[in-house]
This record gives sequence, structure tokens and C-alpha cells, in this order.
Amino acid sequence: MIHRSIALLSALGSSVVALASDASAQTSCGPREQLVKVLADQYKEDPVGIGLAQPGQVLEVFASQGGSWSMVMTMPDGKACLIAAGDNWEMVTKIKGSPI
Repeated sequence: MIHRSIALLSALGSSVVALASDASAQTSCGPREQLVKVLADQYKEDPVGIGLAQPGQVLEVFASQGGSWSMVMTMPDGKACLIAAGDNWEMVTKIKGSPI
């Protein structure tokens, strides 16, 4: 996550606000359009899921064919933040009647 945050900070340039509560936790934020473009261009990640979080906040999951994934939270003002990222993403399809 730290490496991806650093890469996003570099790619988004001066429009990004970096917040860090400690050395291992860093969030990359900026205009949603720019963040989505970086995820698509650099990581080949496309949206695979979306949902509402707090009122006015949208949570999106982006994933690539190669297995990388990112979670992005977008605020009502259009500012989006990378809140989690990783590897080995797999889509799970629930079969009707199965316990999973």
C-alpha cells in the first residue's frame, strides 16, 4: 500500500493531499477523475464494485486482470482517497442457495 500511495502521490502531483497518522499508514487523495485515471493507466484497474458508505460517500473497488486491486472512497465534494490496495484479487460469484 505504501508503494502504491507514493506512486499515486507522484502521479497526481500538486492536487494531492497526503495524510499520514504514522509511517506505515499513508492515504493518497485527489480529484476522483485523476485517481481513476492513474489506476487505469498505471495499474490497469477498472471498477468491479460500488456501494454507498456514509451519506454522500461512495466506496469503489477497482481490480486488474493481473490481480491488483484498490479501494477508493469518494466524498461529496469529488475528492477521492485510496483507502486500501493489494494483490491477488478474485471475483467470487455466489451461487443461489450456497452458504457463501
